Amino acid sequence: MKDVTKEPAAKNHATKEPAEKTKEKREEKTEAADVPQPAAVDPRLLVREQGLAGYLTDFRRRVRGGELGSLPVVIGLIVIATVFQIKNSSFLSADSLANIGVYTSGLGIMAVGIVFVLLLGEIDLSVGSVAGVGAAVWAVLSVTHGVGDWLAVLIAIGAGAVIGALHGFFFAKIGVPAFVVTLAGFLGWSGLQIWIMGKEGSINTPSGSVVEHLTGYYFEDKAAAYGLALIAVLAYAGSLLLEGRRRKAAALPSRPLGEVLLRSGVVAVLAFAVAYVLNEPAGARGLPLALVLFLAVLVIADFVVRRTTYGRQIFAVGGNAEAARRAGINVNTIRVSVFAVSGMLAAFGGLFIASLSGGATKNLGAGNTLMNVIAAAVIGGTSLFGGRGKIWSALLGMLVIQSIQQGLNLLGMASEIQYMITGAVLLAAVVIDSVSRRTQRTAGRT
Repeated sequence: MKDVTKEPAAKNHATKEPAEKTKEKREEKTEAADVPQPAAVDPRLLVREQGLAGYLTDFRRRVRGGELGSLPVVIGLIVIATVFQIKNSSFLSADSLANIGVYTSGLGIMAVGIVFVLLLGEIDLSVGSVAGVGAAVWAVLSVTHGVGDWLAVLIAIGAGAVIGALHGFFFAKIGVPAFVVTLAGFLGWSGLQIWIMGKEGSINTPSGSVVEHLTGYYFEDKAAAYGLALIAVLAYAGSLLLEGRRRKAAALPSRPLGEVLLRSGVVAVLAFAVAYVLNEPAGARGLPLALVLFLAVLVIADFVVRRTTYGRQIFAVGGNAEAARRAGINVNTIRVSVFAVSGMLAAFGGLFIASLSGGATKNLGAGNTLMNVIAAAVIGGTSLFGGRGKIWSALLGMLVIQSIQQGLNLLGMASEIQYMITGAVLLAAVVIDSVSRRTQRTAGRT
């Protein structure tokens, strides 16, 4: 007869053993969970600790992913300088570089304002006429009505800020597209400029005035150019060291000291080379005040955009306005303030144009002023689609445009050739931006 009483016992033993093993495994997992695990680190953050090989790997990754940054502009500047220097040996002379620096400054300051607007993914078509209004307000107050020179300058810049804020109000609060608002402003403020100037048509810049000095004053003392170069190098090196300290405090990989020294050395070579050319050759006029003011605007604007909450909010609104709104950002305030910044810098740039042309006129800011300003921001690397770009794009783009114009002038080329070449460069910059964005979408980096 079959013994049926042993089978349940065997089954109970068989089921009990796996249960005990499961319990042991759970206890092991609990113990393992109690042991602190190293935090996962993005391998891309470790390139700085891998030396030159790590940077080459990261560079290839960025290029394949469409993250070109300022690389096309830098390569373009090198090619432009090389070609024109071969064609005319005076292209890199002290006088030529000084002219590039002076003529770059006014439009470059206006381009900084356009960069702010482009970061929102919008456009400002009124900067040329706002520049004209700023110059007209200064000229009428200072020359015609005898208002103090400095006060007239401040009122002119303030008028530009008010005009820009008005554009931002209609765009942000009323909902009128920025393209339409600023296009209407382009027409309306041109009329206001003509009305302010009155029957005179033009008002000459007084000798020795603040506006005349904007582009006419040079620091002849050699210590000025070399001192500015030294300050720039020390400030750059200090910012790298400060960034490294913050990253170490946050337990993030930071640049090794060797890289900091290498980067600072490259900046030092470039800065002191420019200072030498501006100072040493026969006939050199020294450091232009206009270039100093332009660099000051760049540094301040770059700090605001990269190092402040306000700057991060601009990028957030430009990247995705609805997401920024849900994150608690006052989107309307950001938009109004950005257009106010654009108007303020446009009026300031208009004073530089008045200084170069010898006075305020009814058509100041007309012609290709608007196109050059927008082209500078785009050529320098600021995206037309918003949320991506750098303040230094204004400098790089204006250097490209003004270098082309200066080189063609030295070669005796007609102005229509300059327009065609500048237009081709602008188109190339937009194509690169579009291809870059498409590549980033394909690589999953947007």
